Amino acid sequence: MASRASRRPNLRNLNPVFHKREKSEDNSELSQAMIIQARKSGVLNLSGRALATVPDKVWNLHEPEKEVEVTLDTLMEREEDAWWNQRALVNLDLSSNTLTSVSPKIQNLHDLTVLSLYDNALTSIPKEIGQLEKLTRVNLSRNKLKELPAEFFRIRDLKNLNLAYNCFEELNPDVSDLHMLEVLDVSNNNLKSLPGGIGFLVRLTQLLCSHNHLKELPDDLVNMRSLQKLDLMHNDLELLPMDIGSLRKLQCLYAQHNDIRLLPDFDGCVELQELHIANNFIKEVPGDLCSKLPHLKILDLRDNKIEKLPDEIALLQSLIRLDLSNNSINSLPNSLHTLAHLVSLQVEGNPIKSIRRDILQCGTSRILKTLRDRSQMHSSSMPEVKDSALVGEENHIFPDKFKIRKTRSLIVTMQNITTIPDKVFHDAQEEAANIVDLSKNRLEELPEGLQKLTDYATEIILSQNFISSIPVFISKFSRLSRLDVSCNNLSELPKEFGLLAMLRELNIANNKFKDFPSCIYELQGLEILLARENQIEKIDASATGLGALKRLATLDLRNNNIEQVPPILGNLKNITCLDIIGNRFRQPRHQILEKGTDAVMSYLRDRIPN
Repeated sequence: MASRASRRPNLRNLNPVFHKREKSEDNSELSQAMIIQARKSGVLNLSGRALATVPDKVWNLHEPEKEVEVTLDTLMEREEDAWWNQRALVNLDLSSNTLTSVSPKIQNLHDLTVLSLYDNALTSIPKEIGQLEKLTRVNLSRNKLKELPAEFFRIRDLKNLNLAYNCFEELNPDVSDLHMLEVLDVSNNNLKSLPGGIGFLVRLTQLLCSHNHLKELPDDLVNMRSLQKLDLMHNDLELLPMDIGSLRKLQCLYAQHNDIRLLPDFDGCVELQELHIANNFIKEVPGDLCSKLPHLKILDLRDNKIEKLPDEIALLQSLIRLDLSNNSINSLPNSLHTLAHLVSLQVEGNPIKSIRRDILQCGTSRILKTLRDRSQMHSSSMPEVKDSALVGEENHIFPDKFKIRKTRSLIVTMQNITTIPDKVFHDAQEEAANIVDLSKNRLEELPEGLQKLTDYATEIILSQNFISSIPVFISKFSRLSRLDVSCNNLSELPKEFGLLAMLRELNIANNKFKDFPSCIYELQGLEILLARENQIEKIDASATGLGALKRLATLDLRNNNIEQVPPILGNLKNITCLDIIGNRFRQPRHQILEKGTDAVMSYLRDRIPN
């Protein structure tokens, strides 16, 4: 038997789990093959290699290793590495290492346009980085930086700067010198304020400041007229800028988890689509606010102090999701049921007494149905109004040119009308309206005047009418990206429909289609196809059917007459949301369907014949 000493491992020969990284080890991470590839492509990726220092060769990547005798053979061997076949280094990725500093030799990389140093342990950046005048994208997130060298702000072409998850307590006012900046991320730092002059960043489209300690915003922030996304959540703000309406291109505003008590006047924010202002101290939703946000799709007001919802909420005709959870609301306005596109209404955590608890627990559709029934009961006792009175200008049911100009939208909904005066479309044409909403009327066909907007309309909503056919002129809407003809009497589409090259979303739900019109398979840009509640019997997932829609991500076929789901449907890997519940097929079983899209697609792929 071997002695205990002979069985004991030689501890001196074991490498400890954690040891000081030697420079030679870092240098060895940059292999000759990687150097050759970087010289060819101009891209060098050294991410996730536990580097404590940057390999020396990175700073002089194109210098020869050593002098060699040049012969015909060596010349042929090194042809691919010859200077005329090389590219300057333009993209350097040193992310997810253990770097604590970067050598001043970085100034040698004068052609660099993209620099990734995120997820390291950097405490400083060399001032020589200011000599990299071609940089357009710099990611320094997830480090230990407290400041940037003054020279950094000389990089005049910088467009994207990520400083998230660092230790900044203040932002250098010189950041306003980065006039080309389009994206600035300073989230998850220790900032207590933003520097005055930041409003000079007039090209900024995204300003991300979440998870800081901001108590107020600089006045000139509203000068960022190109701003589309503003993230202020998890700060200490008590007010939003009262003239926030100057941000006319703002689409998404995130202000959750602050100390905000009043909503500002959003007059002018006509492009706003998402307003997230949960977890604050808001007590009131002003009625006139609803008339100023025609394109708002998401309104998140959960965890506030709201006691009442105004009837004007019905003016938010584009609203898809409304979250009122955990407030002090005791009744819901009947006008909520008129929101044609509302699919998610969250009201749990409120002392609502006007609707039974069991109805509230049934979800959005049941709540809206209850409100609709109550509204109809109320209206039945009112004198009937004839169509002729409704379409009269004296009733002002059609938007005037000022309102169309202000919202860039033509919205004529819930008027119970069968025709629309041509003058309405003429006014919309003069104001270049790009959204047309004619839902919830009694239209039996598309108005001829709609053709006046072929060069402008990007979104057309015709849901909940009595339309039985779509005219050929629909194919002339070259900019159309969304078309909603749900809840009509359609059974076919014109063959010219496939010419809508820009169409991204098509909603034909609640109609009379027995199969997909072949023209749908020609919509190469289609991403969302909603066809629930029809009479569709067959899914064509072949290369000339749904397989031809390479961008299709959402497919809704719920409650049709489909008898079989073809396994090759599982090959459409771009689909991330598939709903086929409520059909006649036996496979996949309901247990599989309930597990979600990934489970269904995997199930189908497993059954494709070899």
